[in-house]
Amino acid sequence: MSEAWSKAAAPPVEEEQAQPVEAIDVSEHAAGEFAVPAGYGVLEGAPNGARRSVGIVVSRFNGAVTGKLLEGALAALDEAGVARESITVMPVPGAFELPLAAMALAKTRRYACVVALGCVIRGDTPHFDFVAGEAASGLQLAALETGVPVSFGVLTLEQAGQADDRLDKGAEAVRTGLEMADVFSQLRAAAAR
Repeated sequence: MSEAWSKAAAPPVEEEQAQPVEAIDVSEHAAGEFAVPAGYGVLEGAPNGARRSVGIVVSRFNGAVTGKLLEGALAALDEAGVARESITVMPVPGAFELPLAAMALAKTRRYACVVALGCVIRGDTPHFDFVAGEAASGLQLAALETGVPVSFGVLTLEQAGQADDRLDKGAEAVRTGLEMADVFSQLRAAAAR
C-alpha cells in the first residue's frame, strides 16, 4: 500500500484540546488495610527485639540528617526491647558504602537483622541517581545473598529541607528489620519441626 493512498484513506484527525489534569498527590500511599482471607495459614512477624542482636550501618555524609535517623532508630530499638549491648553501630563514609558494610555485618551471622541508614540529596549532577540506585540494589543484594534481613532507611531527597518530614524512616527501618527477623525465625522453627 502506498503512503499517498494510506494518507488519503485515513479519516481526518481533529486536534484535541488539552484537558487540565488533576494533580495526584504521590506522597500518599493507597488507602485501606491489608488482610489475608480466612482459612489460610499465615506466617507473620512482629517488631519484637527481645533476645535479638541488631547491626546498624549509618552514613556519615549528610550527618545532620543521618544522625537524627540514627537517634530514631536507637529509640525504636529501645522501645522494641533490644538491649544496648546487643546493638552494633557501624558508621561509614557515605550511602555508597552502606551495602558493603551491611553485607559484612550480615555475613557474621551475629545479627538478626541489619538496619541501613543514609541520606542522598539530589544535586546538579547525575551523582544522586548512581549513589541512590547502587545503595538500594546493593542493600537488597546483601539481604538476598546472606538471608539476613537488611532494612532500607535511606532517604532520597530532592532538597535538604525535605528531610524533616521523613526522619521517622530510621525508626520505621528498625521495625521492618525486626519484623522480618521475627518472621524468618518463625519460618526456621516451623521448618525444623
